[in-house]
Amino acid sequence: MWIQKQLYLRARVRGFHLVTDEILQQLPELRQVRVGIMTILLQHTSASLTLNENADPAVRQDFEDYFNHIVPEEAPYYRHRDEGSDDLPAHLKSSLLGCSLIIPVTNGRLNLGTWQGIYLCEHRNHGGSRTLIITINGE
Repeated sequence: MWIQKQLYLRARVRGFHLVTDEILQQLPELRQVRVGIMTILLQHTSASLTLNENADPAVRQDFEDYFNHIVPEEAPYYRHRDEGSDDLPAHLKSSLLGCSLIIPVTNGRLNLGTWQGIYLCEHRNHGGSRTLIITINGE
């Protein structure tokens, strides 16, 4: 069985946001899959996806602080400045973290670890809604 679906995540402020439930609410088809894999592609160049801690919100703030430290705004060597001071750093952060995930599906559920959740990493100050392409292959 193959399922492919376009989903939309609501607009969020800059930061790392747990979006597992928002994705699952839009995927009732997942319950049909006994065993398989789900690929998530974020169709944007200034945001990213990652799997990490789903319990302590301090982890998400620490991620934001860390990435702002290693990829600062207003670096004098940046050439791409057309869309604001947060734009090129957003592209760099997106490349560092990536824009896709592959997650196993078991008995109609994502087979994530106990403390794992899907993060939308919004790297723009005002990124807007985000589009995902979900592809599920399984039986």
